[in-house]
Amino acid sequence: MKVFGIVGKSGSGKTTLLEDLIPAIAKHGISVSTIKHTHHQFDMDKPGKDSYRQREAGAQEVLLASSKRWALLHELRDEKEPEIEEFLPHMTKVDLLLVEGFKYHDHPKIEVHRPSYGRPALWPEDQTILAIASDEKFETDGRGLIDLNDAEAIAAFIIDHLQLRK
Repeated sequence: MKVFGIVGKSGSGKTTLLEDLIPAIAKHGISVSTIKHTHHQFDMDKPGKDSYRQREAGAQEVLLASSKRWALLHELRDEKEPEIEEFLPHMTKVDLLLVEGFKYHDHPKIEVHRPSYGRPALWPEDQTILAIASDEKFETDGRGLIDLNDAEAIAAFIIDHLQLRK
């Protein structure tokens, strides 16, 4: 399973890009899954629901299952946050795993960067960022600069880099 990351500062458009990128890659017959990292505490459960109550009671894991999907909720309690490699065995094998976030992990990445937002770019300090997707033109010191609004071009870059052409 090939891993490729989409990184950038909060609010830069990573999720919007992924929404366009997934079908642009899948139309080439490439199976795609995603992992999203968040620095925020999140909860997929709602207070009062059975699964929420079971976790609050101390269950280490709660698996929710239906005829449409399933989800495994794992409480870290006092454990350290896992590294990305620890999540991979939980994923069904696909051709490409797109990772949103995990910006400091050592896998190839594209950075979504908008200079007009006034935030510093990640790419000058990170050699694993191979290209920058932006809605503006600027010097990238030899790294690829791809139009953020051209999901097909970004998909082609990822497919070519990972040699996923079918």
